[in-house]
Amino acid sequence: MKPIVLHGHERAITKIRYNKEGDLLFSSSKDNIPNVWYSVNGERLGTFNGHNGAIWSIDCNWDSTKVVTGGADNSMRIWDLQTGKEIANVLTNTAVRTVTFSYSGKLIYYTTDAVMKFPSENIVIDISCPSHLKGDDNVARFPSGQHKPTAALWGDLDRSLITGHINGSVSKWDLKMPNEKLISVDQHKKQINDMQFNSDETMILTASSDNTAKLFDADTLKHLKTYKTERPVNSAAISPIRDHVVLGGGQEAMQVTTTSAREGKFEARFYHLVFEEEFARVKGHFGPINSVAFHPDGKSYASGGEDGLVRIHTFDPSYFDFDFEY
Repeated sequence: MKPIVLHGHERAITKIRYNKEGDLLFSSSKDNIPNVWYSVNGERLGTFNGHNGAIWSIDCNWDSTKVVTGGADNSMRIWDLQTGKEIANVLTNTAVRTVTFSYSGKLIYYTTDAVMKFPSENIVIDISCPSHLKGDDNVARFPSGQHKPTAALWGDLDRSLITGHINGSVSKWDLKMPNEKLISVDQHKKQINDMQFNSDETMILTASSDNTAKLFDADTLKHLKTYKTERPVNSAAISPIRDHVVLGGGQEAMQVTTTSAREGKFEARFYHLVFEEEFARVKGHFGPINSVAFHPDGKSYASGGEDGLVRIHTFDPSYFDFDFEY
């Protein structure tokens, strides 16, 4: 399984994401230039230039016409994918931590950090409204409460919002009555770093600094499975074609210089979705893995690390022949 290694960032990767078809791969990092790549060969298609700080999150709409980014420069920006030009720059009081398009692509949900007198907020805008793109109005805007969101998803049919928080809780909000939580569960003991759906969006996989990833029912947030490691989990993804999950993580970045790559355990780790047992590891990164994503066809996966590299791994035929014994 020889990877394609993408060299395009000068600092640590924060988020990688495929578009719906899987022909494009988007990457954001702690440098200020998000990239877009052809996933089939790793060729860089282009960059989105304009941010003045770290980019914490990136997403693409369903028809691959627009890209949204959120950064530490207190802005959420929307880009035209074909030209790379900025469509809108929505200014915020604090850093934008997460951004995500709705399933329809008409709405954008983003969250901000809590800094000094400004609380952490959840904001939803309609990209067809000029006043929303200027930051003057919105579909919904409500505080996150005591604990800021560190990961966020749209719920079923764009009617609800799901947030993972710095204290390890997962909450679900009704978009029409956002000030009241529908559900909140406390299964994790530390910060949630990432949340991803399975292919039909009936389950959510969370990655946490408490050394676990957990599987939840997307509708009820009922806890279903737990995948345990001995290091913080920064990102986790579910295969669209097999009962497999991949976890990426590693020890804290500030401690990486004091240990070798082998001791740091920077491998991507594969677990069986149902039996919760680990069956494979993939090495390659020289630091913690910060983001992982399966290709929509399930034949490959990508990982982005603290080393600033994005690696695309195409599975060997033996992967598809492998069956878990039970």
